[in-house]
Formats: sequence, C-alpha cells, structure tokens
Amino acid sequence: MTIYHIALRTDWADAVATGEYHVSTRGKTVEEEGFIHASTAVQVAGVSNAFYADAEDLLVLVIDPEKLTAPLRYDPVPGADAPFPHIYGPLNVDAVTGTAELRRDTDGRYVFEG
Repeated sequence: MTIYHIALRTDWADAVATGEYHVSTRGKTVEEEGFIHASTAVQVAGVSNAFYADAEDLLVLVIDPEKLTAPLRYDPVPGADAPFPHIYGPLNVDAVTGTAELRRDTDGRYVFEG
C-alpha cells in the first residue's frame, strides 16, 4: 500500500540533489526524531491541517514501501484511529514514485485526494 509524506518543496529539492531525504516532520530531522513521519491516504489531510495549516509551498511525496531501504513500521499514535507509518531512517529518493498537490477548500483547510 502506498504511503505519503508531507514535505516542503525546498526540502524535497535538496533531497533530490543528494539522493536522500532526512526531514522527519516540520523542523525536525530523522536523526533528531528517530523516524520519518508518513501517512496513509486518509491520514494526509488531518496531518496537514494539524501541523502545516499555516504552511505554504507543500507537496506530498508518494512513496512505494517496497522500494524503501530503511525499515517501515506502523505505530500506534495516541488519539489516532489507526496506526501511522513511520520510516526508521533516511528516505531514499528512488522510493518516491511521484508527488501530489495539497489544495485548500473554501474554508482554507487542506484536502487530499490521494
């Protein structure tokens, strides 16, 4: 099953240049956090509105878990209905099969139709 990661365009451009993506979540690296936060398709909008509501210039990385070189685990998150996927190491850019856009609805909330 495809997983997703919300990224700033500049962070993704840096990763393409170096071959690895090291951002865990907004303002933290995988080295600081211990893993990269990811989401299933139904989790993307909730995460983007909870943690990136004031951010612009975002995109969603579309990730093929079969291509990851770092371990992937689904971990329970307090208050969440379902576990979230976490990548326990840097994200190799060749595991990203594409990018998707986040858009805002008429109320200004992010929506995702992955």
